[in-house]
Amino acid sequence: MIDMPANWMEKIQHVDWSKVKAAVADYGPVLSVLRQTWSKESLLEISQGKLFVPDDVINDAIAKQMTDDGAVTEVTIKSHENGRLDITANTKKVGPVEVSGEIKEFVHQGDSSYAVYRVRSKNIPNHGLMSWVFSRISLSMAERLVGHMEMPDNLPVTVHHNTVRVDYSKALAASDFGKTEYQGHRLIDMIEIEGATPKEGGVEFDTKLNVPDDVKQALLAVLTSDTSTSGEDGADSTSETDASAQ
Repeated sequence: MIDMPANWMEKIQHVDWSKVKAAVADYGPVLSVLRQTWSKESLLEISQGKLFVPDDVINDAIAKQMTDDGAVTEVTIKSHENGRLDITANTKKVGPVEVSGEIKEFVHQGDSSYAVYRVRSKNIPNHGLMSWVFSRISLSMAERLVGHMEMPDNLPVTVHHNTVRVDYSKALAASDFGKTEYQGHRLIDMIEIEGATPKEGGVEFDTKLNVPDDVKQALLAVLTSDTSTSGEDGADSTSETDASAQ
């Protein structure tokens, strides 16, 4: 968790990202990437040190990675309050394959990004299938925090006995979020993931936000401008908010 100024937190809570796009031309691609990656709600949670991602959000991200011609037709996760993560993979050849386990580590810090899972069995059958499944689960879990990542052909996955380790650092570095900088600061250095714990209905990530002062001031300037613009709109901006809430 990072100690954020009160006015920063207030701006995050009240910003309308739909209006921020008007300032993107002035601040370059960084704001566009930020808007694609974080909603104001998720940014607020990340800044407070915890981000809860529901299972259905993760499962939707996994589904978007499926192809019609693949050997696996569907992968879903189900999180539980006791920290267990149930995984079901539907395959064309053998039908559903079910495993259950725990997230031992889920880390992103600078150029180091990886996840470690322990499956509740002595040895994992079919290493190829488990590598395929856990690689997609890892990228889908991280998507809410660091944006969409394309699945590379050679994502490093290590399976040893009942432990699976997925290194997604290169996939993140190749993504829009990984390639974007602002005033010499990389976006991937502004957020850290320190762990992930399955809860009932979703996964809770332990996060840390490291926003340099110059970037913070630039973003606050945009949010301040956005807020003042909304105020000038008066009734029009209020009706627009009401309409979106219906």
